[in-house]
Amino acid sequence: MSSSRSWALRSYLKITQAMTPVWHWIFQKRLQRGKETAQSLSQKWVTHPAPRPQGALVWGHAVGVGEAMALAGLFAQMGKLWPEANFLITTTARTSGEALHKAGLPARCVHQFAPVDTPATVKLFLDHWQPTLAVWCEMDLWPALIDGTDQRGIPHALVNARLDAKAMAKRRWGRWIYQAVLPGFDTLWAQNNASRDALIELGATSHQVVVTGNIKAMSPPVGCDENVLKAFQKHLAQRPVWLLASSHPTEEEMALAAHQILLQHYPNALLLIAPRAPARGKEVLALCPEGTLLRSQTQAMPDNQHSVYVADTIGEMGLWYRLAPATMLGGSWAPVGGHNPHEPLALACAVVHGPQVWNFSESYQDLEQDGKCQTAHSSEEIAAFILHNWKASIERLAVQDQQVFEELQSLIAMAKQHSSISL
Repeated sequence: MSSSRSWALRSYLKITQAMTPVWHWIFQKRLQRGKETAQSLSQKWVTHPAPRPQGALVWGHAVGVGEAMALAGLFAQMGKLWPEANFLITTTARTSGEALHKAGLPARCVHQFAPVDTPATVKLFLDHWQPTLAVWCEMDLWPALIDGTDQRGIPHALVNARLDAKAMAKRRWGRWIYQAVLPGFDTLWAQNNASRDALIELGATSHQVVVTGNIKAMSPPVGCDENVLKAFQKHLAQRPVWLLASSHPTEEEMALAAHQILLQHYPNALLLIAPRAPARGKEVLALCPEGTLLRSQTQAMPDNQHSVYVADTIGEMGLWYRLAPATMLGGSWAPVGGHNPHEPLALACAVVHGPQVWNFSESYQDLEQDGKCQTAHSSEEIAAFILHNWKASIERLAVQDQQVFEELQSLIAMAKQHSSISL
C-alpha cells in the first residue's frame, strides 16, 4: 500500500537526485577501470533495458552471489506454482550476475543490473518493467526503489532477512530511513526470531513479520563446465579427493595438517583449496608443500606428485564440489560466522565445519540434527570426518521448507489480486 513520505525519506530522495552528476562521474571511472561495462551502465541508468515480457512479472533484487542464487531458487519454485508468470532478477554486483548466468537462470527469468537509486532512474525502471510483485532478498534495501514501488501500490516483500547484533549496530544510525520504508512492505520473512525482533525495532510492525528460516536452502546447485568436469573426473579417477572451500587465513593451515594425516592412509590423496578471496591464491600457495599447483597460473591438472591444488579462480565452486565427496567449509574456524552449507550439500558434498557459524546458526543446527554435517574442532577431527566420507556415499539433498511454500502461495495471491486491479 502506498504511504506518505517521512522527512527522512524526502531528504534522501532530494539528496540522491542532486547527486546524479556525481554518480555519472563515479560510474565512468569504474568503466575506465574495467569494473563496469557499457551494457551494465546502460542497465543501471535504464537507457537500454531488455524487453519486458508480456503478462505478470515478478521482480526480485539481491546484492551478493548467495542472495542472487537464493532468489533464483525461490523463483524456480514460484514458477512451478505460477506457470504464467515471468521473472526479473536485479543485482548490484557483477559477480552476482555472472554467477546467475553460469548456474542457469530459472525458466522465464532474465537478469539486469539494478538501477541507480535516484527518483528519476527509479521512475524509468518501474515505467519499463511494471512489476506485478517486488521481492527484496536480505537487507540490500534501496530507499528510492522501495519508495517508488510503494507509491505505485505494487505489492512488495522482504525475504530471508537476517540481522544479528553486529548488523543492528550498523543500521541503528539509519533507523529513520528504515522506519520510513519497512512499514510499507506487505510481508517480511525473517530467518529467525532474533531477526524478527530486529526488524520490529527498526520500524516493521509485528503482524508484518513471519519467521521462515533461511531460503538459501532452496538455491539451485551451482553450475560448472561439463567438459572440464569430465576431464578432471577422468584424470582423478583413482585418487581420493577432498576440498577446503571458502577458506580464510589460519584455516588453510588446519586443512594442510589434516591432509598430512590423510596421506598416511591414502598416499595419493588430493586436497583442493578454494580460498574465499581468490586474490589470496599466491599467499595460500606459499603455505603448501613444494610442487603445489596454482590454478590461475596453470590450467594443468594435478598429477600424483601433487598432493595439493589451489583453486584460486572465480565461478568454479560447482566444479570443486562435484569432484570432492566431502568439504571442510571455511569461515567457521576463523571469526567470520560461517558460509552457506546448502551449496555443497546440494551437490552431495558432505560438510565438516568449525564452531563459529552464527551467520547460518539455524541451518547448521538443523543439518547436524539430520546428520548432514558435523562440527570439528581440530585437524584430527577433520581428517576423521573426511576418511569416513571417503568410505561412504551421501545422497543428494533436497531441502524444502513447507512454510516457505505457504508464504509463496500468499505472495502469488497478492500479486494476482494487484494484477487484476491494475487491469
